[in-house]
Amino acid sequence: MLLSCNTRQSSAQVPSCSTEGSDVRAPIRSDEALSSVLAASHFRVARTPAVGRPAIVRRPPMTAPSMNPNTSDPQHLYAQAVSALNQSRWIDAARLADRLMETAPPHAGVQFIAGVAALQMHRVAQAVAHLDVATAMNPTRADYAIQYARALATGRMLREAVQVADKALALGPSDALSLDTLGVIYTQANAHDQAVTLFQRAVDKEPTRASYRFNLATALTFQGELDASEREYEACLAIDPAYWKVHLALSQLRRQTPESNHLERLRSLLAQHTDSPPAQLYLNLALAKELEDLREFPQSFAHLTAGKSSQRNLRNYSSRRDEALFNALMQEFSAPRDDPDRDGHDSAEPIFIVGMPRSGTTLVDRILSNHSQVHSAGELQTFAVQLKRLSGSRTPPLLDPDTVARSRRIDWKQLGASYIDNTRPGTGHTPRFVDKLPHNFLYLGHIARALPNAKIVCLRRDPLDTCLSNFRQLFALTTPFYDYSFDILDIGRYYVLFDRLMAHWQRVLPGRILEVRYETLVDAQEECTRQLLDFCGLPWEDACLRFEENDAPVATASAVQVRAPLFRSSLNRWKNYASELEPLKALLASEGIPLAETDR
Repeated sequence: MLLSCNTRQSSAQVPSCSTEGSDVRAPIRSDEALSSVLAASHFRVARTPAVGRPAIVRRPPMTAPSMNPNTSDPQHLYAQAVSALNQSRWIDAARLADRLMETAPPHAGVQFIAGVAALQMHRVAQAVAHLDVATAMNPTRADYAIQYARALATGRMLREAVQVADKALALGPSDALSLDTLGVIYTQANAHDQAVTLFQRAVDKEPTRASYRFNLATALTFQGELDASEREYEACLAIDPAYWKVHLALSQLRRQTPESNHLERLRSLLAQHTDSPPAQLYLNLALAKELEDLREFPQSFAHLTAGKSSQRNLRNYSSRRDEALFNALMQEFSAPRDDPDRDGHDSAEPIFIVGMPRSGTTLVDRILSNHSQVHSAGELQTFAVQLKRLSGSRTPPLLDPDTVARSRRIDWKQLGASYIDNTRPGTGHTPRFVDKLPHNFLYLGHIARALPNAKIVCLRRDPLDTCLSNFRQLFALTTPFYDYSFDILDIGRYYVLFDRLMAHWQRVLPGRILEVRYETLVDAQEECTRQLLDFCGLPWEDACLRFEENDAPVATASAVQVRAPLFRSSLNRWKNYASELEPLKALLASEGIPLAETDR
């Protein structure tokens, strides 16, 4: 599991906001055009389409003029650059912009073209640099600022992205595209109230655009507005029944019943789209969820396996790469330190909640963030991004053995300070905040040195339930965080690596990590909550027992579940699939993973 620098989301585990159809408006206006002939030129750029959906072009792109590589006429080069951008020829657009920057006077439109082309080619640093210049040269263009904010958010520079998005919003953009794009940016920064407002405005402007409806529905789910979310999802399907991810979102929105479900629609669509991997993925997983609700477990598991296998071969996953990374981490932090508090930043604000995904991390986040002194900052990639930047590693993955090796020369105090600074403005208004990115368990050695006063809580859950929950969940497809999750035995092997790494962290970071068992939290909620608050240095508040009353947005797969009180129905769920999980059981046993008495 090599963690990529180019992820748009940290680890979104519910349908993430779609970027389909989000375009870039004209960079040219009469007061900045290279010639009056180009003053009325317009172009659009389709952002990365949602999985399984073609980019929608509402009007034909401009016809590209014949390219004369020897021309030095800036007007002609600029026309070619605009046309290349219209036709999604990012390399050509970037090359033409480079030539203009070498031969023509500084120009905001040229910088904008270069920045958008770089962003579309996932060259985030270049995109940020060019779009920074474009907005500085013409600070009155909302579209320039919006794309600059988008580039910053793509690079996980969320504090800066929000600042630029705020400036763009102050310029008064009123078209649906700009409003939707800003909504996506605010969603990435966990500013869900602002996002809902902008998505609603986009839908009001263009009610027949399916992607706008989808984004609004997803943001409403994060806020717990499930009835309104359901209406928007159905409106999305009324516009486009092949918006596949909506079917899965609807199945997950509530528990299905024999009287109210989507089985007939799902089965009909699945039979009609046997040649479409995205359709097979989302429809099979939606059927698996609904059949599980109806206690049709063998059928559910069959659809689950079919859906996941439709993607597994596309992910190029190797558990050996994960093993190499985990080994590198254990070798780099091989023994306890005599002076663990010497080097880092002294902030005591962060509480890191880590663990295997689907192990109860969101539940603990909701318990803690219902405390008056604690704010939930969501799942942040901030620490990972700052570590990568300060390490000097130039490899594409966000975390790999090269990054681990280079991090030994890092300034730990600077890393801690940079992490805290880059969580703003989302943090700092309460004494403590929670960062609940589960995969931060990979960074515990670095976190312990950079932030010696931070608290670390690790969730542990029954191994079979953990592996099954990872298999049942479709995590974000835009990140390799979860490439292990498309095969039940790959998940088992990943769990073994996780278990060994956590045992290692407990040995080399004595006293730094509180392990909380999900089962204990369910069975003895108050006792476990008191232990949790005491470890975090927080006074007792009864509100922590009423986490379901926490009205803060939830942008994870548990967005629906955590709004209900604790029930024991989630315990030993694996038993519903006992025969199907026999190979997993054998794998875990062969690797020495202790199984509970009820698991044997």
